[in-house]
Amino acid sequence: MECFPTQLIGIFGAGNESAYYTEFAVRSFRTYLCMMVLATMNKGTFIYLQALGKAVESTIISLTREVIFGVALPIILPIFFGLDGLLYSFPAADILTFLITIVIIRQTYGDLRDDDQQEVAG
Repeated sequence: MECFPTQLIGIFGAGNESAYYTEFAVRSFRTYLCMMVLATMNKGTFIYLQALGKAVESTIISLTREVIFGVALPIILPIFFGLDGLLYSFPAADILTFLITIVIIRQTYGDLRDDDQQEVAG
């Protein structure tokens, strides 16, 4: 997405479009997808939490990204930043969800550590 955005856009039939269209499409690809790494970490984390039997925490991460930030930010940010607000809404959602994910994972590791220490002591 970062190295070959023009070629990727061409897959969708953009080869015959104007230079302005291609320029905007490249900018959109780069902006909208710039935090894709965090999105994959968020998804991996809520799958990991499901595997641990922590359904509430897993649901919180999933709903936070997809519903709370995924719906609210594309509505709110364009009011203040115009089209750029829309483009930055999903990277912002990924960053905010990642911060919540860090808090939940730290809490989970603390709980697991406490459980392990209780087993050793018991």
